Amino acid sequence: MAGHSKWATTKHKKAVVDAKRGKLFAKLIKNVEVAARLGGGDPEGNPTLYDAIQKAKKNSVPNDNIERAIKRGAGLEAGGADYQTIMYEGYGPGGVAILIECLTDNRNRAASEVRTALTRNGGSLADAGSVSYLFNRKGVVIVPKNGNLTEDDILMAVLDAGAEEVNDLGEAFEVVTAPSDLVPVRTALQNAGIDYESAELNFIPSVTVPLDAENARKVLKLIEAVEDSDEVQNVYANFDVPDEVMAAISA
Repeated sequence: MAGHSKWATTKHKKAVVDAKRGKLFAKLIKNVEVAARLGGGDPEGNPTLYDAIQKAKKNSVPNDNIERAIKRGAGLEAGGADYQTIMYEGYGPGGVAILIECLTDNRNRAASEVRTALTRNGGSLADAGSVSYLFNRKGVVIVPKNGNLTEDDILMAVLDAGAEEVNDLGEAFEVVTAPSDLVPVRTALQNAGIDYESAELNFIPSVTVPLDAENARKVLKLIEAVEDSDEVQNVYANFDVPDEVMAAISA
């Protein structure tokens, strides 16, 4: 989930250790399988697969599961599903725009689950194109602040590779790139010996909506409900929760 706030990183950390670990594993494995189907089973020649494998490993998905997903995707093992990527658009409390990325083998089931999760939590489905224009497709690399890593260290490593900006998220740095520069930037970090947590294409909002505590609670609850669907891979929203509001609702 990527709302533009420090919550995105905090939630990423929590998702690994909480009760949804099995669901997270399933989504990461699905990512690997689809990447292998679209670009082949060799991560050296398929950057999307490479990044999907790295993310799965960072989240402690067992190597056996990853290998089987690659084989299913590449057609070397039976059992692979014909997953399609479908984007749904919606609104949440406080006028927040939401993009929901599904990876599904059943469009009707995905649409039904997304609609139900939205309407039960104060949101609604929107027509195609009505909120997607508020987001830009970008490459995003998350770099944990291990030890004494500074923003300057990151900038020195990635500027020549095409990074557009480096943001301090509190526990980590976020490096934003054009989609075509994601692999060069990730490679530049690796060459500089800087460990990164994830490198993937995301949707970043061009305009954000600041939320008070009441609406922040509602939006986070809605997003959690949408993410709970097995059909949903990613949720992007254009909310911004100020630090003091986040601290208040976390207390």
